[in-house]
Amino acid sequence: MADGRPAILVEGLTKSFGNVHALRGIDLSVPRGTVLGVLGPNGAGKTTAVRILTTLLEPDGGRAEVEGYDVVREAAAVRRTIGLAGQSAAIQEELTGRENLEIIGRLYHLRWPQARSRAVELLEQFGLADAADRAAKTYSGGMQRRLDVALGLVHRPAVLFLDEPTTGLDPESRAAMWQEIARLAAIEGMTVLLTTHYLEEADRLASRLAIVDRGRVVTSGTPDELKGELRGDVVRVEIDGLGAIENHVEAASGAVRIE
Repeated sequence: MADGRPAILVEGLTKSFGNVHALRGIDLSVPRGTVLGVLGPNGAGKTTAVRILTTLLEPDGGRAEVEGYDVVREAAAVRRTIGLAGQSAAIQEELTGRENLEIIGRLYHLRWPQARSRAVELLEQFGLADAADRAAKTYSGGMQRRLDVALGLVHRPAVLFLDEPTTGLDPESRAAMWQEIARLAAIEGMTVLLTTHYLEEADRLASRLAIVDRGRVVTSGTPDELKGELRGDVVRVEIDGLGAIENHVEAASGAVRIE
């Protein structure tokens, strides 16, 4: 949709599982072409919110729209609009990377030539071209995660949901994933909602952050705004040319030098 509505709009969203209140009235608004980082501890409600926004769960109350489509009343339209890489990889390990991508393309009603060419494009884009015809079960954890994100992009979605996409990855794989997520937003104009435990990841990728705890958004803003709200001591370590280490502990009342 080309109107001025945000890509993702959430108002007063609630969800309970028995006596457990997973969401207690979450509000979110994500402009098109931006990356929203959603941070919070385990059990904060991040994954529940993603599952509702991707039509895998129905909310108990409130409302949510993705690209102007209601996630309950217009679930089929939402599914055509979004891509998803959840916490668990959705790949078929007995199939090759190429076959995984081609089958997803066919499920999205791409013709075989389109599905094949899109698979080639994504394999190259995610650094998997050399392993394209190997069974996915032979891939490393980082390669499987990249393939899983690629599966969510086969149909060129307007909005991509990434639920802790780099958990368990080694630093090199994590850096490669960061680069690709940044490219999707900056170059392809895709809207991304990213849940993560990593402050550095959110700071690096997100244009806005929402901190979730106990089913509520406790604060939100740009990374610089939220970092500016932090208060406390700062520890600075400097090493001079002779190799001596000086520790500077800066408190609000001044600086203390420890040698």
